[in-house]
Amino acid sequence: MPTSRSSGPLYLQFADEIQERIDTGQYPAGSRLPSEPELAAHFGANRLTVRQAIAELERAGAIEIRRGVGTFVRRPVVRATIDVNPNSARLDVDGRSTPLPVHDLEGAEERTVEVTVGSDLAPDRHAAEHLRLPAGALTRLDTLITASGRPWAVSSYWVATRLLPAGFAESTESRNTTVAVAEAIGIELVYDWRSFSAIAADIADARRLGIGAGSPLLVREGVNCAPDGRPALYVRRRIHGENASYVLRYRTWPREGEDPDGVDAGD
Repeated sequence: MPTSRSSGPLYLQFADEIQERIDTGQYPAGSRLPSEPELAAHFGANRLTVRQAIAELERAGAIEIRRGVGTFVRRPVVRATIDVNPNSARLDVDGRSTPLPVHDLEGAEERTVEVTVGSDLAPDRHAAEHLRLPAGALTRLDTLITASGRPWAVSSYWVATRLLPAGFAESTESRNTTVAVAEAIGIELVYDWRSFSAIAADIADARRLGIGAGSPLLVREGVNCAPDGRPALYVRRRIHGENASYVLRYRTWPREGEDPDGVDAGD
């Protein structure tokens, strides 16, 4: 029987014990858990109760079930802290800062996965409103950002089709899309505004991120403009909720090693 940390149904007590073994390193990150029959024998319980415990741990994000392979302890998620600073939007990872969001994550890559020209869907009309252009005049670039080979975020970028050089949208190379767009259209991009919200993953985003439909996503979206204030790029990034935290820093003086005059248009 388990030495549980809480009372309650047996399956929750079993889940508590397995979680405790994960927390103490008896089941290290990335390791395979004992099979259901082995756990049932250990607990002196039937497999149905053990299966309920495993399902509870999966819902809690402690383990992942790979069908036909086994059940594994989840590795720590790659979580980035994104500063919300009116003077410099930066990404901090493990205490380091970079003006190019997510590209300082280990093994980070961003690649275009879909290109749509002249669409009139609701997201395209929303972007068009902020860019002060008809939806039919825009190209949307949907990209996938991966870190260490695993999906980290999906992004959509809208820009006037007439500004993009031939072949730009078809590129499949890894690149910071905002920087690449700025170079391609020959406009120095600066932040106009950003907003933050939370949504449930739709089917397309869930498929690209490898998560369940309805999973929580953090959304960061807004306009990058030319130095004269003309809106030039609309960006909408969706990040699986556990992969990022947004931090508001209220002091106005620069932190150590930070450029007090720097303005970044990284995403």
